[in-house]
Amino acid sequence: MALNDYSSFCDDFYLDMYVNTELDLPSQRDTILAFFERIQRQFPSMGEFYRRENNEYCLQEDRQMGQYRWVSLEVDRIGSGLVNPARTEDAYDQHRLVLELIPYMLGVSGLDIDSLDVTFAMDFDYAGNHDEVIAEALLAGSAFGCFLDLHQARPVGFSPSMVVALSDDCRTQARISVDSRTSVFEPRKQKDHSDEAIGLSFTVRQYPASTERFDALKSFEYQRNLAEELMTEKVLPNFVQPLTSVIAQKRLT
Repeated sequence: MALNDYSSFCDDFYLDMYVNTELDLPSQRDTILAFFERIQRQFPSMGEFYRRENNEYCLQEDRQMGQYRWVSLEVDRIGSGLVNPARTEDAYDQHRLVLELIPYMLGVSGLDIDSLDVTFAMDFDYAGNHDEVIAEALLAGSAFGCFLDLHQARPVGFSPSMVVALSDDCRTQARISVDSRTSVFEPRKQKDHSDEAIGLSFTVRQYPASTERFDALKSFEYQRNLAEELMTEKVLPNFVQPLTSVIAQKRLT
C-alpha cells in the first residue's frame, strides 16, 4: 500500500524507526555534530538543531511545513521519522541512511543493539470525548464493554494496547495501542475537550538472536514489509476504519 493510502485514513501519519541500544550513545560534541552534519548533507532542509533538557539532541525540518523529517539521539536510543511524507520510500531511505551511518559515526554495532522498532502511527482529530470514541469503535462488543451497560456508566479511561509475539522465540513482536488524550477529569467538566488527537501506534520490534550477528539493515527490510502487511490486513480494517467511522458519525450528531 502506498503511503498516501495510509494518510487518507487519518489527519496525520508518522513513519518512524528507533534503534534501542544496550550502551549509552556517545556524548562528545564533535561526534554528535559530525553525525547530524552528515544527515544534513543528505537532507539540506533539515536546519533546526536543538538539545532538550534530558540531553536528547534533535535535527529536523520546519514543523510548520506539515511534512517534516527528524532524527534524534537520546541516551540509549536513536530515532528517525517523517511526518506526512509524500512517498513511502522517502521515509525508508532516511531510515536506511541512519542505519548505515551509526556503526561508523556512533560506534553502534549489532552487538550493541537491544532492539529495532519500525512504527506506523496515526492521529485522528476529534474535539469530543476520546474515550467514548475508542470504547464505541473497539470495545463495545468485548468483555470490557459490558461495564458500559451499568447505570450511569460512561468511559473515562480507554487506551487499549496489546503486544503479541510473531515468532517462536518471541524475538519478533508487534504492539498495537490506541491512546485517548482526554483527561479522566474532563467528562466531569462542562467545557470543551482538549484539541489533541486520538493516537494510534503500531510497532514491529525485532530483538537480535544470540546465535548470530544482527544485521540491522536486513532486519529493517523484513520489519517494514511485515508492518505494511499487518497494517493492511489487521490494523486498517479492525482499528482504523472503526475509529474513523465512529468519529464521522459523532460529528454529524
